[in-house]
Amino acid sequence: MLDSVLHLMETNKRWLMGGLLLLALLFPFLAPNKYFIHVVSLALIMAIAASGLNLLVGYTGQFNLAHAGFMAIGAYTVGILTVDYGWAFWPAFALSGIVAGALGFLGGIISLRLKTHYFSIFTLCVGYIIYLVIEKFDWLTHGTVGIIGLPGPGAIGPLTFTTPVAQYYMLLACLIFSLFVLDRIVHSLFGRACIAIRNDADLAAALGVNVMRTKVIAFVVSTVYAGFAGGLYAGFVRFIGPALASESITFDLVMFLLVGGIGTLSGPLIGTLLLTLATESLQFLQEYRMIVFGPLLIVLIIYFPLGLVGYAKTMLAQRRAPKPSAHPDGKPADA
Repeated sequence: MLDSVLHLMETNKRWLMGGLLLLALLFPFLAPNKYFIHVVSLALIMAIAASGLNLLVGYTGQFNLAHAGFMAIGAYTVGILTVDYGWAFWPAFALSGIVAGALGFLGGIISLRLKTHYFSIFTLCVGYIIYLVIEKFDWLTHGTVGIIGLPGPGAIGPLTFTTPVAQYYMLLACLIFSLFVLDRIVHSLFGRACIAIRNDADLAAALGVNVMRTKVIAFVVSTVYAGFAGGLYAGFVRFIGPALASESITFDLVMFLLVGGIGTLSGPLIGTLLLTLATESLQFLQEYRMIVFGPLLIVLIIYFPLGLVGYAKTMLAQRRAPKPSAHPDGKPADA
């Protein structure tokens, strides 16, 4: 079964991607009810945020634990501008990524001076500071009450987004565009520099890569993704609170990467969808669902340490690798 799936992925990659896209387009008509459309729509938003985190963690090797905080910054940018100042959704949404990226630049030039676990601990503190600012600054963020009554995405020409199906297609288009941009980044010279830093920062510097500048740019792009994801979340859910900036959201995003595959373009999407659907399928267990879900997740990480997509790529690479030729006596040529 596994060999047939790998063979399909290897020989019909374009057809497989086209089939997955067709399935995504037909999903609203195949879903049993609107609740499933709502759940998958939320998963698409989280996949955008996870893709941004993947650029920094998977491709650059910098483990940022403040990602949810920057997602909350994007969400609160939309919430404050639309509810308190009467902006339309789309101009506020455009600023959500810019504000998150600007603050990400400030955080990056400070935190990226640290290395390894010191960087991760510092960003964890940054995320908690963002959470405290959102919770305590009532005059700006409405404090623990949160912001309610946010407007949804307005119409773009003849396109309106007033129904769950229309919002699903809008989020799907945003996800496809974000993955396309990320693919171009990863396969650019900048993306190669990020990968070189992940593999060996000292060697990358010796080869002429400006390590600090590359890290800061990757950090900023990652936070821009988080900000836009937060802006979409605010317009979709119509309510935001300080919990959006909690470290548990960041850990969820990291788990999506681990399951799907760190350092792969499709890994964050697959991990987000699988874990979201798995969590929803165990809702009937109520508070006991994590007793089942936790061990299954541990087993998955133990046996697929590279994630599902990483494991599939490894298997495909092994299939493509030339097999050693044998001598007439049956011994390998390199024996």
